[in-house]
Amino acid sequence: MSAYPSRIVCLTEETTETLYLLGQGDRVVGVSGYTIRPPEARQKPRVSAFLNARFSKIEALKPDLILGFSDLQADIAAELVRRGYAVTVFNQRSVAEILQMIRVVGGLVGCGERAAALASRLELEIDAVRAATAGLPRPRVFFEEWDNPLISGIRWVEELVEIAGGEPIFPELRDAKLGRDRIVTPEAVVRRNPEVIVASWCGKAVRTEKIASRVGWSDVAAVRSGHIYEIKSAYILQPGPAALTEGLWQLHGILTRVRTPATSPAAR
Repeated sequence: MSAYPSRIVCLTEETTETLYLLGQGDRVVGVSGYTIRPPEARQKPRVSAFLNARFSKIEALKPDLILGFSDLQADIAAELVRRGYAVTVFNQRSVAEILQMIRVVGGLVGCGERAAALASRLELEIDAVRAATAGLPRPRVFFEEWDNPLISGIRWVEELVEIAGGEPIFPELRDAKLGRDRIVTPEAVVRRNPEVIVASWCGKAVRTEKIASRVGWSDVAAVRSGHIYEIKSAYILQPGPAALTEGLWQLHGILTRVRTPATSPAAR
């Protein structure tokens, strides 16, 4: 038997991407059907969606470790444990917890030092963005995680908005883990009058014209100025390396554009 797991099934994308960044992609034998990063991981057998899994397909892969995410996969994890598999479920909801997840995944596969170096590099990049926005005007930002009902951003997203130089308009909701606890009314958004709207609808494309045409939103600052943007969910709603890199960079680019009046809103 190997000293560390050598056949790993990842039920969500962020652990898959982490393992590839650690140079351990060859250990990944099964992935989520939603996996996009890295592209080569899409060639691995797809064994799960977010809320369900193909247990027979997982068993056929003979994994010695299965990695999952959050309470929403608790039933899947429990069934896999009953079937005799080693299962680790992460529940990271903040930037700090994402970095911790990276370090723990590294430890699980015997790459602790490499994982620590990766996490430290990501921290340096995050700190560089934070320093670049220090002292600058902070536009009010509504991050729209879903459109019907309206759901405000989860904690790591709201933290990234702040790091990128924005001011979330619903900071009191960020710690709510479930989407249903972050539902807001259209009227509440209007009252808080965001200067920027960033939307990411998991599983479907954002329609900025639909956002702009909502009843009563014509006087919202972001709508008047045309500052309505999309960030693909793969870059911001996966609590892993993608959010800390591509997601953060896109947020920073959007807010930089908003602070520069001479620059018209880019195609979104």
